[in-house]
Amino acid sequence: MNVSESSLPYHDLAAITDQLLDECGEDVSLLIKKLDNLTPSVRDDLLVSDLLNAFQVFSYFFREVPGDLQMERLILSPASDLAFGVLIDEIDLCELIFMIVRNEPVMVVSDGEQVLAMFNGSSSYHDALSYIQSIL
Repeated sequence: MNVSESSLPYHDLAAITDQLLDECGEDVSLLIKKLDNLTPSVRDDLLVSDLLNAFQVFSYFFREVPGDLQMERLILSPASDLAFGVLIDEIDLCELIFMIVRNEPVMVVSDGEQVLAMFNGSSSYHDALSYIQSIL
């Protein structure tokens, strides 16, 4: 997210995020509920900002917690990295990359050199995993 493109000033987004995280602590399901209650423009800004991490965004879009290694990779990446893609898993020779494109979750399956498939929407995580299983 380019801060100048945000509908709110960065310090206001930071204050909203601080309040959310204070209220939710480590409870991801509560954070999801709180994010659902935000106005779409504020939520969209937060989901691609440096104020949340990629794991929180993954959990918001897919309403589940990935495996430990995937979760660790996502936690270590700010949500702003999702504009470029975050590698969340390597399954045999396939890479699974999580992105946000036009406020929508996208899963990219790559062989490390080229894109093999792209899936978007709330089922994209499972669609990508199914695709990988089908080509193995």
